[in-house]
Amino acid sequence: MTSRNAFASAPPAPAVDIKGLTKFYGGNGQGKPALDRIDLAIPRGVIFGLLGPNGAGKSTLINILAGLVIKSAGTARIWGIDIDADPRNARAAIGVVPQELNIDSFFTPRELLDVQAGLYGVPKSERRTGELLELVGLTEKGDALARTLSGGMRRRLMMAKAMVHSPPILVLDEPTAGVDVELRLQLWTTVRELAAAGTTVLLTTHYLEEAEELCRTIAIIDEGRLVACDETQALVRKVDEKKLCLTLTAPVTELPATLRTLGLALEAPDRVVFHYKPSRAQVGDMLAAVTAAGLAIRDVSSEETDLEDIFLRLTRPGTAS
Repeated sequence: MTSRNAFASAPPAPAVDIKGLTKFYGGNGQGKPALDRIDLAIPRGVIFGLLGPNGAGKSTLINILAGLVIKSAGTARIWGIDIDADPRNARAAIGVVPQELNIDSFFTPRELLDVQAGLYGVPKSERRTGELLELVGLTEKGDALARTLSGGMRRRLMMAKAMVHSPPILVLDEPTAGVDVELRLQLWTTVRELAAAGTTVLLTTHYLEEAEELCRTIAIIDEGRLVACDETQALVRKVDEKKLCLTLTAPVTELPATLRTLGLALEAPDRVVFHYKPSRAQVGDMLAAVTAAGLAIRDVSSEETDLEDIFLRLTRPGTAS
């Protein structure tokens, strides 16, 4: 097994480098692929989001990287190691935290980490049990039975288990699925601390606000294809659209035709909305037209495009507003 320092001198490269990755289930290469020629480069030292609807291919991609599924075509390198040429060390460079909790309830966290390290062949002198317990905030619970831990603590223990062999890359598959808001925020803190400590984190999540909050870069796959990959804020900026909301001082039953022609719509008797492209529309001109039509404005607010808008546009055409 690769030692904890084996990855420190690796040459500069993406943490994960995927080219033309394709997967057909069934073995005959016919029909619709689960992954269709995916090209993806995950930078080192970032929290990278992998998003997509159910059945998009996220789990297939992760399982190929983890050595659990055999690809049909393409190449994948983990920390510079080809998964075909050197599968053992490629698997050593990645730790996967599955969505399901698989913890022996009658062991303590300290025991569980030691057992897991032994399974990976990590010598006792190189085990980081105490360090990992501290990293995930479980030092005080290190000698308590795992069955006494809360759900959030068990999630954090799963992260520690995936890191006993010191992988430079950690995959978190839906880490906050089914947990309440408080636990989700605790796990967000842990993920940030892991990244700050130098771990590259690949995060899959169904919570778009989670991806927008945590991830510097995001890839979106749909029906096995990569439909977007960019830094989060750059991705949001690509949709040149905002929503302006005008609250009227008095309700109306219908907007004047001149305003409807400009694209304004009545959302409620006292609320007018305007979807516009900042690069093309002049808000001042639109407000002047509202005033000229005899409508008095009590309040003005705007809504920015967010990741949910992007996601809907790219994966469900026609459903975004």
